[in-house]
Amino acid sequence: MDSCTIQNLFLKAAIRARGAEVCEFQTVSGLDLIWDGDPGLWSRHAPHLFPVVGRLKGDILQHNGQEYRMPPHGFARGMDFKLIRLTREDCTLVLRDDETTRAMYPFAFELRINIALEGPSLRIFYELINKGDEPLPANIGALPAFRWPLVPGTRKDKYRIKFEVPEPGPIRRLVDGFMEEAPHSATLDDRTLNLNDALFREDTLVFEQLRSRKIRYDMPGSPVLEFSWEGFQNLAIWTKPGAGFLCIQPWRGLPGAANSEGEFTQRPGVTLIPVGARRAYRYSVTVISES
Repeated sequence: MDSCTIQNLFLKAAIRARGAEVCEFQTVSGLDLIWDGDPGLWSRHAPHLFPVVGRLKGDILQHNGQEYRMPPHGFARGMDFKLIRLTREDCTLVLRDDETTRAMYPFAFELRINIALEGPSLRIFYELINKGDEPLPANIGALPAFRWPLVPGTRKDKYRIKFEVPEPGPIRRLVDGFMEEAPHSATLDDRTLNLNDALFREDTLVFEQLRSRKIRYDMPGSPVLEFSWEGFQNLAIWTKPGAGFLCIQPWRGLPGAANSEGEFTQRPGVTLIPVGARRAYRYSVTVISES
């Protein structure tokens, strides 16, 4: 299976086996919501980040005195998942450890991703299971890229992100996959982040001390996309200045600084899943209105 399609009365989505990635997402009226993956700008659509978020120093994961080469944002986005369930409105794909993953990440695991359409919502549900005989260390995150502007021909600088509650904490920057150590002042206006390309000239915005569990992405008179999540603690927002997408990224765990090194299990923000246990994470994107 290279890809599959799910659909309901409101939405339609296509999912690739490579990376279990949503590569098409649109309303039944034909409004495209997900980035088209223009290879001249950024060829991905909505990759899943596992088992790391960001980069490790030298792209090396250290465990018990051994070194393993780990690509930025982990390996899941570049691997073929197996389809184990497909209905009209949902699908489940799974990635299990094998010789390839163990050469990068010496742990036994199973990562299940269920992608479902429920009314006007796209829901992504992650289940990470420790199949080994030692605690499973992992970060996990999502990197969906939505069209910016959502409506062709509208002005990008009229779009905004509205947070559920005030976010007084400082904003951090992710540069080349590493976290800058110095925080930046919050740039919100009454819970609103007004979007423009200049915000991203220094790369990714990271809300490290996130209080909200829900945001809205829209402009006056446009469709409203409402994002909500459970199990994730951080939020990153990124684009390439001048590109036609905006990535809204719930994360569990944060990248380290460029000079951070040492045992992966001791990395700040890494979740340690006990032997035989599992952890669940989810996020949803709801089309509130379309005008």
